[in-house]
Amino acid sequence: MVTPDTVWDCFHPVNQLTGAAEVAEGLLRPIRAALGMAMRRDDIFIGGATWMGQGNWVASLGHYVGNFNAPLFGVVPNGKLVFLRYGEYYRIEAGKIAEAKIIIDLPDLMRQVGAMPIPEMLGTEMLFPAPATHDGVLPNAPERSDASAQLVWNMLADLHVYDPENFSSTGQTGTGGYWHEQMLWYGPAGIGSNHTYPGFDKFHRVAFLTAFPDRKGGNHFCRIGDGDFVASGGWPSMTMTHAGPYLGVPATNKKMSLRVMDLWRCENGQIMENWVLLDYVQLFEFMGVDLIAKHQEIAGR
Repeated sequence: MVTPDTVWDCFHPVNQLTGAAEVAEGLLRPIRAALGMAMRRDDIFIGGATWMGQGNWVASLGHYVGNFNAPLFGVVPNGKLVFLRYGEYYRIEAGKIAEAKIIIDLPDLMRQVGAMPIPEMLGTEMLFPAPATHDGVLPNAPERSDASAQLVWNMLADLHVYDPENFSSTGQTGTGGYWHEQMLWYGPAGIGSNHTYPGFDKFHRVAFLTAFPDRKGGNHFCRIGDGDFVASGGWPSMTMTHAGPYLGVPATNKKMSLRVMDLWRCENGQIMENWVLLDYVQLFEFMGVDLIAKHQEIAGR
């Protein structure tokens, strides 16, 4: 299933694993031990040749579902049902996994057990929903793949440039805008989810750009379109300076980076839904906050 020299870049504190044995010991077995008879629930599972980077990729998003009975990467168990949110991207060579990028939303797991260490939160914390159209697993509309991908790439190019006074970017909304007026944006723990572009601004974008005004994107390992769905990821995707307060953490003025995964659903030439996974355990580490240690303190460990 994997090449002998397979490399899996994972969320902090797991980070890089090389070879099947390291992947099994460092990622797969800990999840199985923590969740017991866990089930995997894919809500999005798409694939294609990348527009950036190299090779053929598969991107998936969903939850590992099970009773949380043993510690997982420092998160304290509660013995109850949890939904462990994941984003997984795999580069395939000759039918085997040669490379993987994995983000598991550990802060969301901390939230579910009642010991959330992020000082402030923005939007609505919730389970990531499946696409409203319920067709995210192996979509069957290849004729729309390129148009969907181009729509998202155009949006990202314009989103990068914004007015520092009101944080607006050309073409994002309104007649002919990239985003549907009823767009839904699903973010990681700490940011949460929001509805409509004003909600996206209020509960994510303004706070992020205020904290990291010089952020620059890039370094994408893949960008793929599959029917109405698009996936992109960067490792790291953003480099920036922590110049303002963010989620309760005062500015440190330190340079830092951010690992990012995005998946989108397009509908009639606009973006309707966006699922986002960010490695916030690592980001907070850069900001001088050990989320795992704070979580354990809150949980009484």
